[in-house]
Amino acid sequence: MKKVLSFDIGGTKIAYAVVDGEGRFSNEVIKVSTPKTAAGIAELLKTTAKGLEAEIDGVAVSTAGAVNHEGTRITSHTGNLPEGYNQTDFTALSTRPVLVENDANSAGWAEFSLGAAKGCRNAVILTLGTGVGAGIIVDGRLLKGKSGAAGEMHFPIDSGRKRICNGCGMYDCFESFASGTGLNTNAREYMGPESTSYDVIRGLKEGDHQARAAFDKWQDYLVKGLIMLANIFDPEVIVLSGSMAKFVEYDKVNAAANAKILTQPFALKEAVFENNAGIIGAALLLIDKLQNKK
Repeated sequence: MKKVLSFDIGGTKIAYAVVDGEGRFSNEVIKVSTPKTAAGIAELLKTTAKGLEAEIDGVAVSTAGAVNHEGTRITSHTGNLPEGYNQTDFTALSTRPVLVENDANSAGWAEFSLGAAKGCRNAVILTLGTGVGAGIIVDGRLLKGKSGAAGEMHFPIDSGRKRICNGCGMYDCFESFASGTGLNTNAREYMGPESTSYDVIRGLKEGDHQARAAFDKWQDYLVKGLIMLANIFDPEVIVLSGSMAKFVEYDKVNAAANAKILTQPFALKEAVFENNAGIIGAALLLIDKLQNKK
């Protein structure tokens, strides 16, 4: 069975492990602080890959940013990663085959292949964290779009010019309401200027009415986005991952969204792989590519 060294690159840490075609790790996931420069990141990846080349069949990278169809380079900005990182020559990281993929797409592929969306042909996997990302599967294939940027969650779900989105600069987009950042904004609006999403979650457990109002408003916007995604992609399942996913009231949100869609009902599920989804999904994408070359 083929094995791949797979990296998940974030703004504060890089996690990596050797993964096989069943999503199993050959070693514990190793986490290191993300270097402060693009050259430092490339050197870390290259050195790690060189030390393992004798036991791996390739190198996979899950990263922020849109990635081209060939899986060789980033074609967009990369958020909180160092300047110049999106110019990295990933093919130079190893003498083994290298594949790079967007982190939300990688997480989506993990859930589609082995996780909460296994057995489905059409699925949307949403990552609810500081922002909102998505991996979209259509007829068993990862939806990339013409330039690799499909799945951006920057579409408007309100028209009041209430919130400017940190991710895209537009007003009232889905990410600005349904993310952890969105819940933080709700916290300040309902509970006071110093309140955060942590106060909302704690208040829910304590029966605080203002916390409940802030959280319900956040879930209402999540429902709006799910309705739009269901109507466009007609998925069998929508999977929620990321730090905010564990707080969602699944039965309530599932019923509210399915009551208003025009397509057939979908199942709403929580992701299986959580923090390791990017590592697993990127590895599986490369292993699939290697096996299809036979």
